[in-house]
Amino acid sequence: MTSDAGMGAAGPPYGPGHAPGPPGLPNAPDLAQRPPGPPGLPSPARCLVMGVVNVTPDSFSDGGSWFGADAAIARGLQLAEQGADIVDVGGESTRPGAQRVPADEELRRVEPVISGLARAGVPVSVDTMRAEVAQAALEVGARLVNDVSGGLADPEMPRLVGQAGVPYVVMHWRGHSHQMQDRAVYQDVTGEVCAELRRRVDAVVAAGVDPALIILDPGLGFAKLAEHNWELLTHLADISRLGGSGRAFPVMIGASRKRFLGRLLAAADGSARPFAGCDDATVAVTALAAAAGAWCCRVHEVPANADAVRVAQAWREAAGPASSAGTGRDAG
Repeated sequence: MTSDAGMGAAGPPYGPGHAPGPPGLPNAPDLAQRPPGPPGLPSPARCLVMGVVNVTPDSFSDGGSWFGADAAIARGLQLAEQGADIVDVGGESTRPGAQRVPADEELRRVEPVISGLARAGVPVSVDTMRAEVAQAALEVGARLVNDVSGGLADPEMPRLVGQAGVPYVVMHWRGHSHQMQDRAVYQDVTGEVCAELRRRVDAVVAAGVDPALIILDPGLGFAKLAEHNWELLTHLADISRLGGSGRAFPVMIGASRKRFLGRLLAAADGSARPFAGCDDATVAVTALAAAAGAWCCRVHEVPANADAVRVAQAWREAAGPASSAGTGRDAG
């Protein structure tokens, strides 16, 4: 369940306050240390890859492709075989302008898919804003709750997650799909996103969520224009520490096929590149984000992204031990 928002200026911003090059290159900031991921999830010493299965007829880039339990389970198994560490299953589109589906329909879409993948031993996350859907998903084997609203859409969600004791993705969010792009207004996007995420972290912890189980997502494309997305991608260390010097949280990035990439790669006539034509650009963002310390990258196509995170980890290890923290290690 992703947004394809992120329209605006095609390229990343440069100038005072912005990194002039990718992490690890001359004049760029040092590579950030990657915080360990939550317990109960895969823990290689590299950025994880989360493969997306949208069990929807209307998601922005693949709506209808896996709409049906058998097709969705087969796709999830394929993603796992291709190298996905986690498979994220969602039953409600959050593309700009999308209308919400009833909870019983969302649950009808995702429950058999999560159950089938979990029985096959695949680590599964549920992509939902509803506590009742999350609860049913956890009962059939989901290990992670990925909530694009960060607990704002359903006040019961943080309490449920806290009681279940499972990892929880808290994303930066300013409203539902039909209204979010009207709220893409910032004076200091990194500072404001960090401040708003900090308030959400405080709220979900107060509701019982263990801070050690929290994963942050800056919400690329959700109430963000292209220039906002690029700036956030170059400030992952700030996002991890919520703009301060305290606890560092794992950060998940979801740039896959989003419109800011299509706008960057626009044709000569200005038309944006189709979503599926942005997969190579997604791989580039995955490599850069992983090298900069992202804990996980959420993607539609796994194989090249699985390669990219391994290249990024080799880059980090070559840069020095401080940048290559992790709880496990790939052989090699």
